[in-house]
Amino acid sequence: MNDFVVRGIRAEEWRQAKALRLEALKDSAASIAFLETYEDAAARPDSFWQERALGAGEAAGGARQFVAEADGREWVGSVTVLVEEAGSLDWAGMPVERRQGHVVAVYVRPEWRGGAVTRQLFEAGVEWAWEAGLERVRLLVHQDNLRAQGAYRKVGFVPSGVKVPVGEGFGDFSGEVELEFVRERG
Repeated sequence: MNDFVVRGIRAEEWRQAKALRLEALKDSAASIAFLETYEDAAARPDSFWQERALGAGEAAGGARQFVAEADGREWVGSVTVLVEEAGSLDWAGMPVERRQGHVVAVYVRPEWRGGAVTRQLFEAGVEWAWEAGLERVRLLVHQDNLRAQGAYRKVGFVPSGVKVPVGEGFGDFSGEVELEFVRERG
């Protein structure tokens, strides 16, 4: 299981991006890994997925999605990096103090976890962030998602000590606590 490449997505690949996201939302850890349910995502119109792929595709500047592609066609993992501008508010309403990347939507198929796919997806995302002039890269992980916390440590992220409560706008996820992990430029 070493025959794969990591690359950025293209806007016209919205169907593949949608399919992988829906698969991720069926994962056994989805309830603590994503702030979205399968049902909500599946109900979104195609235009949502088209805009999302366009916004994270090659021409995008505020976000970039990377996929691990096996055998030249099958997507086996993905990571997206969003740009957060200093002086703005993040998704939770917290102030962003410096220009940084925010890793979201991390998913690797179970049979590909624990090795090179995860590492190379993160390296592509972090390298893109550095090339974009971002000062650091962060991610949020549910306090109970120990498997993901271990994976993030393996790729160079460390806990910052910041805890982020999930607000009321996230339905069943309201009241949960996310931990911030960071990777500093250097």
